[in-house]
Amino acid sequence: MIAQGWQTRTTAGPTCSGSMRSRHPLCVESWVTTVVRFALFLCCLALIAPRTGLAAPVTKEAATAWERYLAASEGRIRNELERGPFLFIDGWPEARRAEAYNELRQGTVLIEPVNALEDERPIEVPHGLIPDWQGVVFIPHATLEQTLAVVQNFDQYQEYFKPEIRHSRLLSRRGNDFSISMQLYKKTLITVAIDADFDVQFERLGPNRVADRSCATRLAEVVHVDKADAHELSPDQGDAYLWRLCEFWRFEQKDGGVYAQVESIGLTRSVPAWIAWLVDPLVKSLPRGILMSLLAATRTAVEHG
Repeated sequence: MIAQGWQTRTTAGPTCSGSMRSRHPLCVESWVTTVVRFALFLCCLALIAPRTGLAAPVTKEAATAWERYLAASEGRIRNELERGPFLFIDGWPEARRAEAYNELRQGTVLIEPVNALEDERPIEVPHGLIPDWQGVVFIPHATLEQTLAVVQNFDQYQEYFKPEIRHSRLLSRRGNDFSISMQLYKKTLITVAIDADFDVQFERLGPNRVADRSCATRLAEVVHVDKADAHELSPDQGDAYLWRLCEFWRFEQKDGGVYAQVESIGLTRSVPAWIAWLVDPLVKSLPRGILMSLLAATRTAVEHG
């Protein structure tokens, strides 16, 4: 993927080849591989859902685990915003951090998985999965105000992020708090469309830093999309793939541009044990490809003004 001469590579560090791969275990696979995995994941769900009772509402246990996971994540994020590291690569050892900044300035998107802990222990999610990934990109020659003008222009998200976002509009704004609506869309061997509403809060953290929290208040899958009988399923019901979704953005102006970082946390349904060995890794790894595409598209939108 090329954006004004800047190459976006699906790595979580330096270029992943040869001996570099063993030195940087967070290197991730190509976007092509991610698309293939996504298609395989959706096919598995489509095939097994009718036979296994996979199509079911979110359970009380999964919803409770989500609340615990989100609370632990937001506690960590607040601590990082106040005490650092502001960008996740700032917490890396000096040599690796310097190499990462160099890669970012060359156009690389860096991605890594995140796992929230509660009392230093992983949080179990009965009947569900919580994929949690974060990524960062550098937008050269941009200012913080230019970047915010784009990311707060919610009515244009359908242009900035097409085809993954098909419709978008601002519902209301009060100061730095926004309510927005959009349709998320993914088409591979089958089509998934989700109507979503989000509450978004922006927070100034000094002259050169901004953070925002964006959490879905409604997620409703659309069936028979693009057909005359298209309609929403009730939230938490039917064949829903995604039950919960939050994104946490950070923007920092320095080094002649803006660094944009996002952490995406979602709650998805789990699958029966007999197929989990195949599907669970796909569900957990899918957001890294989505984040790569999102960050690259954000850079392109800001660069194009």
